[in-house]
Amino acid sequence: MTPTIRTAMGVGAVYAIVLGAALLSPYDPATQHRDRPLAPPARVHVVDRDGRVHLRPFVYADDESGPTYPVRFFAHEVDEDGSIGSRRLLAVDPPAHIFLAGTDELGRDQFSRLLYGGRISLGAGVLAGALALTIGLLLGCVAGFFGGWIDAAVMAASDLFMALPWLYLLLAIRAALPLDVSPGRALASVVIVIGIAGWARPARLIRSVVLSARTRDYVTAAAASGASRARLMVAHVLPEAFSVALTQASILVPQYTLAEITLSFFGLGVGEPTPSWGTMINAMLRQELSAAHWWLAAPAAALVVVSLLYHAAADALHQRSQVLPAGAWR
Repeated sequence: MTPTIRTAMGVGAVYAIVLGAALLSPYDPATQHRDRPLAPPARVHVVDRDGRVHLRPFVYADDESGPTYPVRFFAHEVDEDGSIGSRRLLAVDPPAHIFLAGTDELGRDQFSRLLYGGRISLGAGVLAGALALTIGLLLGCVAGFFGGWIDAAVMAASDLFMALPWLYLLLAIRAALPLDVSPGRALASVVIVIGIAGWARPARLIRSVVLSARTRDYVTAAAASGASRARLMVAHVLPEAFSVALTQASILVPQYTLAEITLSFFGLGVGEPTPSWGTMINAMLRQELSAAHWWLAAPAAALVVVSLLYHAAADALHQRSQVLPAGAWR
């Protein structure tokens, strides 16, 4: 198995986990367990206090002196009032809880919020990256292939967008929105602003690749045989920019994910009660919480893991592009 495939599988596994948050999370991310604020991560046992081995893992309700509560798999969640909730991968009967990553100051399950928050933060990075790469790929190919005044106009526009302070632009857009803006509109504004402001750098890189690709022998031969400009662009030039676009995606997506986290951290992105890794990391501002309750750092640790995976993916794609001959991505 090549490094490219391994890293792609790792990144895909992360997104599969957050997309399966409805099943994998033990609780609804907004549910507050008021009697369990800042509860530590649950300890799952297979051996009880008397030394007996249980076939099914179990937890204790409060301490290890009480009864045991077996962990049920692919079972419906049972609320405190006895009502039946959604089907979960892991569930226990009340009064026991299974807080795999502890709870926050409002008693909300950190693991559930981590998964649902990953949908927002990782999804924003992918959508903003896709928007930036789509615009950059289109304009970079057009500028590099046609040249002339089109190339000059696109490059001048890229200079302008690279100089734009996108943070201030986002502040202006957020100020124009109502205070009670929905999470969907807040996320859309973040994605659109970051995506549009970020097309310039990949467009410049793709333009340079297209400038080189349009002079290759097989492109010249195709043009001499009567191929149209559209045919040359789609069949011969555009595939040459594919490896650059993939490498740029592995670089831009984690950057835009971090941008969304930063904006939510400062209250400019998706706000409470919708979970985001940025709003969860914001809880670490209170030093008394971060020092004594280490599990609040779970979203920061998840961000480090995702960044390392994308770094490995970018390195593997770069090495692959260096090894493959010209036209191998066609």
